[in-house]
Amino acid sequence: MAMMGGSSLSIVEYLGGDGGYRCGYCKNDTGNCSHGMWSHSLAVQDYQDLIDRGWRRSGKYVYKPTMNRTCCPQYTIRCQALHFQPSKSHKKVLKKMLKFLIKGEHSKADIEVDPMESLTKEADGCSFSLKSPPVRSQSELRPLDTVPTEEEEMTEETNINEVDSKNSELCNEKSNADSSKPLQIARIGHVTPKPGRGADLSKPPCRKAKVIRKEQKLQKKLQRQTWPVPLQAGAQSLTSENCRPKTNQPKSIEDFIFVTLPPEALHQIEVRLVPVSFEDPQFSSSFTQSATLFAKYQMTIHKDTPLECDEDQFTRFLCDSPLEAEHLPNGPDCGYGSFHQQYWLEGKIIAVGVIDILPKCVSSVYLYYDPDFSSLSLGVYSALR
Repeated sequence: MAMMGGSSLSIVEYLGGDGGYRCGYCKNDTGNCSHGMWSHSLAVQDYQDLIDRGWRRSGKYVYKPTMNRTCCPQYTIRCQALHFQPSKSHKKVLKKMLKFLIKGEHSKADIEVDPMESLTKEADGCSFSLKSPPVRSQSELRPLDTVPTEEEEMTEETNINEVDSKNSELCNEKSNADSSKPLQIARIGHVTPKPGRGADLSKPPCRKAKVIRKEQKLQKKLQRQTWPVPLQAGAQSLTSENCRPKTNQPKSIEDFIFVTLPPEALHQIEVRLVPVSFEDPQFSSSFTQSATLFAKYQMTIHKDTPLECDEDQFTRFLCDSPLEAEHLPNGPDCGYGSFHQQYWLEGKIIAVGVIDILPKCVSSVYLYYDPDFSSLSLGVYSALR
């Protein structure tokens, strides 16, 4: 089959789609159902039309899953790049990369303090041990609907005060013994408030602090959006520019990525867009290093065997492309076709994104990175680049 797309000729060979094949996700031997064709040559506009209809490529093999039959349906994730707004997690990844480039930190060094640690240290200052509440027999338990009398409440308060005074004396004696200077201690009696007898209907119900903060935030937002009341007749009204409050503009992705590093920055990262062609000097000179990184990634992350990720598999999967490179007057400077987006860190490739630059989109084929830098979230970082 041949299709004309621009100045390049597309030649594909349809292979059918009736039988089931081995699934690479669930490992079902016959669960993968898809239509496929071998593309000997493919124009970028023709491939653009194919992926708009659900086709994808793996090397030179172009396929379309049969969604109602296949064991693991595959859906294309599309993003409107011009209208994309980074989320909080995206900004966190960009800030983490910036911190690594400046300070050289890329491991999780944040140590969370156990909230019980401070309580344990305070308890160690007293000589008495923390004990669980005493177990009472069934006869000593008071029914829920029984209201204690004032004499019983006074008796309970007296017992609690006696225990508290004994504990405070033990703490004070130990603190006096450990301190070389005399310390005057004022004993303050502890009075336990009486238990409530129900909700006070004359007061508003208690609300969570989270709800109150949300209401305050919404109120402030409404105040910023509220316009002032028009002035009386004969008075000069303010213009909208003077009335509109000044708000901080959120940073864009470019503000995080293309930031100027300080002179004392420890690292410099370089992104190279290399055409997938052995005739290109940059691609051929970095082929061995890129293939070695691919094997390291596959064996570490996906547990592949060395035979499953050797140079032949790397070439067939990520270097062989049916797309014919095209340079159009209104196109990008790099042209259209298949590229390796290489991330270099001080003479070493740490990540490679295999992409197809097409007339209407940039299609991500695959990404592999150095597992030693997995804490930098290079997959997310490369997608934001």
